Amino acid sequence: MSRVLHEIIAHTGRDRPNDDIFVTRQYIANPANIRCTLAIDDEGGVLGFQSLVRAEADNRYHVPAGWGIIGTHISPRAHRRGVGSALFRSSREAAEQAGVEKIDACIGADNPAGLRYYEAMGFRTYRTPEGIVQKVYSVGAAP
Repeated sequence: MSRVLHEIIAHTGRDRPNDDIFVTRQYIANPANIRCTLAIDDEGGVLGFQSLVRAEADNRYHVPAGWGIIGTHISPRAHRRGVGSALFRSSREAAEQAGVEKIDACIGADNPAGLRYYEAMGFRTYRTPEGIVQKVYSVGAAP
């Protein structure tokens, strides 16, 4: 997972935390975790992952408590191969099982690929803080 984050940084130039400790704390051992899904290639390598956590009160994204917060990280070598769609099917199922009604995606305004991805998955813009586009997905809506 850390390697995927490194590949994304190299491809986009947008820095983000990416070491093993961060990955473990944020995506694997996060107490708010609902599901973190991995996409694996035929050799067992990670192509990407998607994290879904439950928003807690006073979170850094200002998402209402109880909503899901999603994060998608796909290696540039796996783009346009259906990885993102497969990951979202798993996250949507997890949200339904957890009783989550809305999912927030917080995307950098300078990330057109991310914005297109979430729009294609059915997310719609509901807020645009400076430099950020926040999109929401209604879990009960048809995909």
